[in-house]
Amino acid sequence: MSANVHYKEVYNILNPTGIFCNLEHVASPSVEHHIRFLHALGYTPQMEDKSNKLLSMETQLKWLREIGFVDVDCYWKWLEMALLIGYKA
Repeated sequence: MSANVHYKEVYNILNPTGIFCNLEHVASPSVEHHIRFLHALGYTPQMEDKSNKLLSMETQLKWLREIGFVDVDCYWKWLEMALLIGYKA
């Protein structure tokens, strides 16, 4: 089941003027950034769970807009952690 399906579920249960705030683990724009993130957490690439498949922040923001959220944006980001917010129209 994709995250997009879960975002739709959230949209459907929100109040008409609800706000969705999601602190999400997103893909790094480069291998170097990804390694910097791992090191910041005390991990090495060898310790990483290879089944962890991350999506770009842009993909997730696009999904939120397609579902119907408005004023969708990344309100905060540190390496691979991003706070994505959208308002129910």
